[in-house]
Amino acid sequence: MKRKHKTYSKPKRPFDKARIEEEAKIMEEFGLKNKREIWKADARIKEMREKAKKLISADAESQKKLFERLKKMGFNVNSIGNVLSLDKKDYLRRRLQTVLLDKRLAKSAKGARQLIVHRKALVDGKAIDSPSYIVPIELEDKIIIKMKKGKPKEKPAKTGEEEKENEGSS
Repeated sequence: MKRKHKTYSKPKRPFDKARIEEEAKIMEEFGLKNKREIWKADARIKEMREKAKKLISADAESQKKLFERLKKMGFNVNSIGNVLSLDKKDYLRRRLQTVLLDKRLAKSAKGARQLIVHRKALVDGKAIDSPSYIVPIELEDKIIIKMKKGKPKEKPAKTGEEEKENEGSS
């Protein structure tokens, strides 16, 4: 089995107070489990920026392909400058956990995470169990929450008149 490489890198200065406070605010805002999720989002944005930098001197066709791919993911980009100005918060807003919260399908970010992990969130009819799933724009309107299977309805209690009718027929 081939070993997977890390999808993020740790900060160079682990005890930078300003960064720690900023990450704590982001964790609270987006209901993240740990700071590794922030670092992963940062790494993904960094990859997008690197691709955009390589395409600065490329033809308009390949630039347009990048813009289309990012628009499908939900990022509003029309130029290389827009791609370079993307932030980790932009990426975190596209996660399934945050989209559920924005659509008011969950009461809190932690509640949204709970629904996803317990496979109650359906995207286009498929149960997604990863809160970090990036929701494409075309599937954003196809997100639903599974409802609880209620107890079978009990028969209503018989009224006095119905009981008399049943006694008379026996």
